[in-house]
Amino acid sequence: MFMLLAGLAAAPGPALAQAEPAFRVVGTNVQKHASAVLTLMSFAVVPDLASSSLSITNANTESPDLTLWQLGGGFTLSQSFPLYLEGSIAYNRYDPTFVASNGLESRKLPTKWNTFAGTVGVGWDFPLIPSKELVFRPIFNASLGRVASDLSIAQFAVEHKTDRDVAFLDDGTMNAYGLGGSVMLDWESHRDNRDIDVELRYTNIYLRSFGDSSGLEASSAAQTASLYARWRAPTGMRALDRPVRYVLELSHSHYFGSQAGALGFNYLTTLGTGLELDTSAHEVFVTRIRAVVRYVFGNNVSGVSFGLAASF
Repeated sequence: MFMLLAGLAAAPGPALAQAEPAFRVVGTNVQKHASAVLTLMSFAVVPDLASSSLSITNANTESPDLTLWQLGGGFTLSQSFPLYLEGSIAYNRYDPTFVASNGLESRKLPTKWNTFAGTVGVGWDFPLIPSKELVFRPIFNASLGRVASDLSIAQFAVEHKTDRDVAFLDDGTMNAYGLGGSVMLDWESHRDNRDIDVELRYTNIYLRSFGDSSGLEASSAAQTASLYARWRAPTGMRALDRPVRYVLELSHSHYFGSQAGALGFNYLTTLGTGLELDTSAHEVFVTRIRAVVRYVFGNNVSGVSFGLAASF
C-alpha cells in the first residue's frame, strides 16, 4: 500500500513540469523593435557626414544605448569618362532591455543588437556648364545588411521555456537588402589660392528583411536630403614640400520617412574646422590627409566629433 501511494504522489510531477508556461516578452512588441532596428540601419546605408559617427546614451531614463559608425567615399573616374563610384561600410550597436514573464515571475533581458551594413553606388556625371565644374549626378544604390542579437541571454533561454520573440532575442539574426537611388548636384571649383566643394544630395533607399531566423519581417525607408560644403585654402605654412591648408566645413542633413524622429531629431548640422596635409610630392598611397574637428547639433542633441579623411 505504501508503494502504491508513493507512486500516485509522484505521478503528477512530470505533468506539472510540462505545463510550465513559456516566458514571453511583455510591455513591448519585438516585431516593432525589429522594424526599429531596421530603421537604425537606414542611417547606416545612406552616405551622410552628419550621422556617420553618433553615440547616444541616456542612463537616467534607462533608454537604449546607441552607436552608429560609418566609413565611405566616392570618386569620378575622369572627366572624359565620368563614371561615378561610391561605397560605404557601417556598424551600429543598439542595446535595449526587454522584460520577459511567464505569469509567475519576470526577468530582465539585456540584449545587444549589432548591425553591419554596406552600400555601393554607381552613377554618371552630366556637366551643366562648359567648365564641367557643376555636374548633375544620378546614382543607383544597393545595400546589404545583417542584424544579430548576441548571446547575452543564452543561459536564460536554455533554462526556461520561451516563445518565438525570446528566441529571436537569443542569438537571432535578421538580414536586409536595400535598393534605391540618389540625385546630386556637385560643384567643384579648384584654384591655386582656394578650393570649393559643394554637394546637394537626396537619397531614397528602401530596406526589407529576408532570411531571418525567427520569421519576423521588417521594412524601412532611408530618405535623406543633405547639403555639404567645404572651403580649403593655404595657411602660409609648408610641410612635406607642399603648402598646409586650413579646412572649413558645413553640412546639414534632413531626415524623412521612417528616419524622421527615429532618434529624437529630424535634422543634424555640423560645423567643422581642421588642417590638410598635401603628400603628393612623395611616393605615398594617399595624396591628401585631413583632420577635422566638428560640432554637431540638431533637435535636442549636440556633441563634438573628430574625423580623419584622405584623398587618393
